[in-house]
Amino acid sequence: MAEKLRGILFDMDGTLLDTLEDLADSTNRSLARLGLPAHPVEAYRYFVGDGMENLARRVLPEDRRNTRMVGEIAEAVSREYAEHWSDKTRPYPGIPELFDALSARKVPMAILSNKPHEFTLAIAEHYFRRWSFAAIYGARDPRPRKPDPSAALEISASLGLRPAEMLYAGDTNTDMRTASRAGMFSVGVLWGFRPREELLESGAQALAARPADLLAYF
Repeated sequence: MAEKLRGILFDMDGTLLDTLEDLADSTNRSLARLGLPAHPVEAYRYFVGDGMENLARRVLPEDRRNTRMVGEIAEAVSREYAEHWSDKTRPYPGIPELFDALSARKVPMAILSNKPHEFTLAIAEHYFRRWSFAAIYGARDPRPRKPDPSAALEISASLGLRPAEMLYAGDTNTDMRTASRAGMFSVGVLWGFRPREELLESGAQALAARPADLLAYF
């Protein structure tokens, strides 16, 4: 680390919250209603993370991945998930304690997700209302989604920090590429959806085995 780190930017799914079962259940119910095959929950570790349209495209059989069907599934999943995003989702162990410690050290915190913006705000308010966040952004048209660095850079600017002063914590290759393109210090979290090999191959500068490990950087 050439710069002293002063702020932290978190991915949401697979980093702060274990959302996998609610996403899988909502998508599988939507597929079933259209007579399409469902997928094991574990398969969703690789389906999610890049927005609703990409999720819809990945879960469809290859011969059904046309624009109309992708849009239909994405809309159906959005409706289903809006009703069920809190059924099984919970913060990962150690996340509340991490937020307490960062807040006590006055480290500015922010969240950036590829979930639709309205879901991101509602979910953060439901699970994280005890803590103060400098920014919480989901996917906002026409702003490009991660791994485009635009939103991450917007957040660092809103905090009055240089990108190199930001730690970016995430659990997928999308997050590590976002951090790299934004010029932020990238930490891959090992409790999330993807394995360490993917994180290292996509540019993670460090790995964290548990949330408390992130405190060492502040």
